[in-house]
Amino acid sequence: MPELPEVETTRRGIEPHILHHSVEKVVIRQPKLRWPVPDNLANLIEHQLIEGVFRRGKYLLIDVGQGVILIHLGMSGSLRIVEQGTPVAKHDHADFCLSSGRLMRFTDPRRFGAILWQAKNEMHPLLARLGPEPLTEAFNAQSLFLKCQGRTQAIKTFLMDSQVVVGVGNIYANEALFAANIDPQKAAGLLSIQEIERLTQEVKRILTYAVERGGTTLRDFVGGDGKPGYFQQELYVYGRKGLPCKVCKNILVEVRMGQRSTVFCKVCQH
Repeated sequence: MPELPEVETTRRGIEPHILHHSVEKVVIRQPKLRWPVPDNLANLIEHQLIEGVFRRGKYLLIDVGQGVILIHLGMSGSLRIVEQGTPVAKHDHADFCLSSGRLMRFTDPRRFGAILWQAKNEMHPLLARLGPEPLTEAFNAQSLFLKCQGRTQAIKTFLMDSQVVVGVGNIYANEALFAANIDPQKAAGLLSIQEIERLTQEVKRILTYAVERGGTTLRDFVGGDGKPGYFQQELYVYGRKGLPCKVCKNILVEVRMGQRSTVFCKVCQH
């Protein structure tokens, strides 16, 4: 699933091609995504100027003045800038035809993504309860330590809760916990302030680096410019079950937590 770095990579990839251009036409081929595409979406955004391209958690927000187009890439979605006349493939569910003559195309084989609408001066319910952005000062050791107090939930699943902090999905939770030397199964409430400080630092460092490297290349993900990310080759634990730890050479183990794969080192993480 595209996580924060992949979504940020997409945002940076599409922004230069759509900002300050107007949406001349909207073509919705498949309205049945994770949530139905609003019936009146075309009426709301056609001939509107794109004034900003933002990200909130894993959501892309395209500001057209009178409201925001809210896009989620789901598990396999992507946005690409293509030329007019580019053949439409099976899973190309929507085109936003721009005044530049190009198209912003939404593709989603599994249809777990979303194209929604947020009216001006309103907050969409999906955004209303999101936690702080991990790459801002609002996400810090002291605030996370306070949230952890008394919590018996495993720190890995706690860290992936979007009400605690947004955008830290499975891949980067695995990697940050390894870098911070913390057992992903440890109860959040048992972490010391020193461990929380290491964890917040590593979350910020790894996400920042992953954004710079273009995100993590998954089978279904490419950046907004059509090029894949390059972070996967540098992963320490995610997807490396049964391989030797890059630090201590102990064999990495895998457990299921919250129905997600969790790979860690029993020697390095405690």
